[in-house]
Amino acid sequence: MTAITRSRVSELDLPYEGLSGAATADFNRDGFAHLSRVLSPETIAEYEPTITSEVIRLNTQHLPLAERDTYGKAFLQVTNLWQHSDTVRELVFSRRLAKIAADLLGVHAVRLYHDQALYKEPSGGITPWHADQYYWPLSSDRCLTLWLPLQETPPEMGPLAFARGSHNFSHGRDLPISDASEAHLKQALAEQDFEDVVAPYALGDASFHRGWTFHHAGPNHSSVPRRVMTVIYLDADIRVAEPTNDNQIADRQWMPGTPVGRIPDTPLNPVLYDAGHA
Repeated sequence: MTAITRSRVSELDLPYEGLSGAATADFNRDGFAHLSRVLSPETIAEYEPTITSEVIRLNTQHLPLAERDTYGKAFLQVTNLWQHSDTVRELVFSRRLAKIAADLLGVHAVRLYHDQALYKEPSGGITPWHADQYYWPLSSDRCLTLWLPLQETPPEMGPLAFARGSHNFSHGRDLPISDASEAHLKQALAEQDFEDVVAPYALGDASFHRGWTFHHAGPNHSSVPRRVMTVIYLDADIRVAEPTNDNQIADRQWMPGTPVGRIPDTPLNPVLYDAGHA
């Protein structure tokens, strides 16, 4: 093992010192938290090339941008990269990141739902307004998504943006990500005076947002891809719920073989942090 590898693994295992009680309170109030220096630029630089090469290798979207629908123009999407690369697995299984998720959710332990690389290509379009949990057949809202950019992400690259406090807004939760969700939610959230929070991400910044927090992203006006790695964490005691739409039926593949009403304790859903075994 090289010195660089020892350094990067140790950071992924060390607690993050930037999570204050105020940040947790803000997360509970706002439905998201944008945190600084979650990982060092050096650590990001160690993982980005492997993640990017795996996205290129595993990507199945080959239509030109002009021939895609709005969802297809938003980003290239590759799921569960950790199954294809031991290097990516180190990042996805990071105790540092999982502990932040557990602390924000206020739970003793979290397990993996799945990871996703989301690469918004140069001239890639908007990511429409939506809430992730529309897709998840889960018994509670104790779940969140880590959004980790792999480069500095200024406004022109389309950083993730959130409707502050919208995790408490039940209207529009039946909408998949689409042109319809963009139009309907944009209007509904504005009518309710939810603040649209858009901020650049420095290298090493990351955000965490609840499953029902409405969010979106602008187009990528830069000449390079907006490269992002995401990880979805679940309360380790969460249970599979009866699906309420076809997308939730499909999403049960990420918890294979788990019956409704049971905890998804499968090889694809390991516990990544448990305060009782810290």
